[in-house]
Amino acid sequence: MGMPFNADEVFEMAEQIERNGAKFYRAAADNFPDVSQIFLDLAAMEDKHLKTFAAMREELSGSESDSLVFDPYEEAQMYLQVMADGHVFDMNADLVQLLSGCKTPGDVLKMAIGIERDSIVFYVGLKESVSQKAGKEKVEAIIREEVGHIAILKKKLDGLQ
Repeated sequence: MGMPFNADEVFEMAEQIERNGAKFYRAAADNFPDVSQIFLDLAAMEDKHLKTFAAMREELSGSESDSLVFDPYEEAQMYLQVMADGHVFDMNADLVQLLSGCKTPGDVLKMAIGIERDSIVFYVGLKESVSQKAGKEKVEAIIREEVGHIAILKKKLDGLQ
């Protein structure tokens, strides 16, 4: 297993996910004008999530940034390591480059649903690793919003068919 993550590093990963998501949605809006507004709206939501995670990271005290919650079996750490290593999804992937494989608005909507799903998987693990004081309820709110993003994308996808 790799080195354990501290709260600061985990929030940094979450911020990167949100940056990637916003960049992806803006590129999708540029490439698919027929469905651009939905992507611009989602990019703005991802920007909001980025600010939330950045604020949570700023609010960490010295001791909170050093560790996560009590994890005697290191399950949360192993989960986050799997995520960081790209075994579930690659947080450093160039999502904009992935758009080149999308030929239709339906293709990009399906890809976006997959990206949102992967983000939720990460945030569920993050939620289990964050104390109430460090902002667990904020992570839960972001998970609910990401689930809402999937609903928005699915509704739009269903409308195309």
